[in-house]
Amino acid sequence: MKTTLIPAVAGLALIAGIGFAAADEVIITPEQQTVVKEYVHKHPIASVNVLGLELGVGSTVPDTVELQEVPDVQYRYTIVNDHTVLVDPSTRRVVQVIQ
Repeated sequence: MKTTLIPAVAGLALIAGIGFAAADEVIITPEQQTVVKEYVHKHPIASVNVLGLELGVGSTVPDTVELQEVPDVQYRYTIVNDHTVLVDPSTRRVVQVIQ
């Protein structure tokens, strides 16, 4: 019984972990991506250099970095270390790195 129970519990824990990760994932529609890319292209801003920041989805942008609004999108954008990023203004976490 013990040998059957341990893999079952481990399997449930793995599935639960995947469920939590999926719940935190931010989905940006293709239409929103188009709006953001066009807006950023038409409204260029200077890049802010932040030493020691590993920029990627989930990283936190410091409070010293100003976030710019994008019409019809709940997220804000900025350019950090020459990378344009979309940021959740309530958490300041990067939700997408724009190519």
